Amino acid sequence: MNRLAHETSPYLLQHADNPVDWWPWSAEAFEAARTANKPVLLSVGYSSCHWCHVMAHESFEDEATAGYLNEHFVSVKVDREERPDVDAVYMEAVQAATGQGGWPMTVFLTPDAEPFYFGTYFPPAPRHGMPSFRQVLEGVRAAWDDRRDEVAEVAGKIVRDLAQRELGHQGGRPPGEQELAQALLGLTREYDPQRGGFGGAPKFPPSMVIEFLLRHHARTGSEGALQMAVDTCERMARGGLYDQLGGGFARYSVDRDWVVPHFEKMLYDNALLCRVYAHLWRATGSELARRVALETADFMVRELRTAEGGFASALDADSDDGSGRHVEGAYYAWTPAQLREVLGEDDADLAARYFGVTAEGTFEEGQSVLQLPQQEGVFDAERIESVKRRLLAARAERPAPGRDDKVVAAWNGLAVAALAETGAYFDRPDLVEAAVGAADLLVRLHLDDHARLARTSRDGRVGANAGVLEDYGDVAEGFLALASVTGEGVWLEFAGLLLDHVLARFTDEENPETGALYDTAADAEQLIRRPQDPTDNATPSGWTAAAGALLGYAAHTGAESHRTAAERALGIVGTLGPRVPRFIGWGLAVAEALLDGPREVAIVGPDATDPRTTALHRTALLGTAPGAVVAVGTPESDEFPLLAGRPLVGGEAAAYVCRNFTCDAPTVDPERLRAALGG
Repeated sequence: MNRLAHETSPYLLQHADNPVDWWPWSAEAFEAARTANKPVLLSVGYSSCHWCHVMAHESFEDEATAGYLNEHFVSVKVDREERPDVDAVYMEAVQAATGQGGWPMTVFLTPDAEPFYFGTYFPPAPRHGMPSFRQVLEGVRAAWDDRRDEVAEVAGKIVRDLAQRELGHQGGRPPGEQELAQALLGLTREYDPQRGGFGGAPKFPPSMVIEFLLRHHARTGSEGALQMAVDTCERMARGGLYDQLGGGFARYSVDRDWVVPHFEKMLYDNALLCRVYAHLWRATGSELARRVALETADFMVRELRTAEGGFASALDADSDDGSGRHVEGAYYAWTPAQLREVLGEDDADLAARYFGVTAEGTFEEGQSVLQLPQQEGVFDAERIESVKRRLLAARAERPAPGRDDKVVAAWNGLAVAALAETGAYFDRPDLVEAAVGAADLLVRLHLDDHARLARTSRDGRVGANAGVLEDYGDVAEGFLALASVTGEGVWLEFAGLLLDHVLARFTDEENPETGALYDTAADAEQLIRRPQDPTDNATPSGWTAAAGALLGYAAHTGAESHRTAAERALGIVGTLGPRVPRFIGWGLAVAEALLDGPREVAIVGPDATDPRTTALHRTALLGTAPGAVVAVGTPESDEFPLLAGRPLVGGEAAAYVCRNFTCDAPTVDPERLRAALGG
């Protein structure tokens, strides 16, 4: 066992038995390198990364390679999901130097943590023009021993270049009508009208862009925006990206047609997409959107929920194919022969037609990924449900993919928002309870006495790494959604505590008027540069997630400092939105909310069980006004500032729709409220 045996990260623990003498990222590791006068090998990956497992098996489990590493290097292993700041800083260097990036990320550093040589996956033998990992190690060692001055010069230049790549954001106004229209036009140009989605292969689910499209349609009535959202969601849900038996989405599609996925299932994708499909149903009444939202929510609760009430990070892409080989997609793919074995001849033929399983296969070795290439209505629904149940039961007997069961604060915040809203929309109190359970865990375990967030936990043990900006923004977003759904003001209070940290510790203290936000706190560990990125990756950027939560909190409370900070933060969206709309979708969605107000809806009733109150509350939650916030309670309640001074009307429950705490005349009629909120 090496030093990783004491870590909480499942990814690091997977390497605890390596013959490599791994260190976790720590000051002690770099001091050891300095004392021994050795370079540092930094290897960054994550638990469900296919090529990370491949390189570990080929190189880090190899005694000879490990012996060479232990003699000539100090080896540091990082879980990018635990330390997104470390990953971001060195990935920027890798991409700048090589023009590409990915995981595993392999970086060689000086003992001062300055990078001087980069790569991603290296094979055990030379292949396709790539050197072997051993050749790389020997080359780096020779450079370190014989050309140290050159190494130092290269490392210093890289650090200086990274410093010059600072965003240099000078502020600006939030995007207005014109900028949002230009962003929509840019998306239209990149849209794939035959297949849905944007760009070519590989194709990632554009959940944040779809949220913008839905909000833009709600505010402007743009049918083009809605059609792109509808068609993309349908193509994704009918393709192999979506698990047609068990629900939930894979990470991305390797092709343009959404047929063959990269099979890992991430919590963040499923939380974001669950919410998107629920919002699509809210806007259109689509039965497909309803089914997918609920199936995805059920998948998260069934397969990702931990014993402590949080949600695990991911399921691996690989699993045992039954012969001892670890193969990507083995758990999910089918051959006609496997269908016959489970279903018999007649139902196997039906399943093959329904799910697009062919003799040639759509995947590898004659296997097919299940899809829905035809309309369900042409098949007997009861018979299809029987087929699905039997296939799902048979699949459950296969060796299951591994689960990365660490709880990441930000991704659990996304799950809280998705499950709370989906449960409320579809009268599923169990989903709301699951959201409350995850929120309770975040408060109980991840928040310290000063309301500072820890990034991760596992098995009820909190990790040592501090939360980053996306943790604060996404958890606050989840708490705000939970406050609107449950009517419990404590969640609004917790969101406020987190957002106070955003204002105090993540802003540009010297130039607050620019609205710039940093991914790490001012008092966090100092890396070779302080990471800062307003663009979306697989999740909303910390910058725009914080902007959205600040705006929602301001709408709830009237806090001018929070609204001002949100408006300033959205200045970057005014700059980038028209130019790169695919990569700042959540910022555009937040900008839609700002342009719309956002609406503030106060529902006052005599008590929580009053059916008129319940009807108005549900109507408010189903309104499509972008970013609207909802408060529900009695006129005497002091949990929500929105309820202050809002009396019953004629002794009955009433709804007040406001902007900037200026309200229209109250209504007791759910239909009038629906019309006021675009529901």
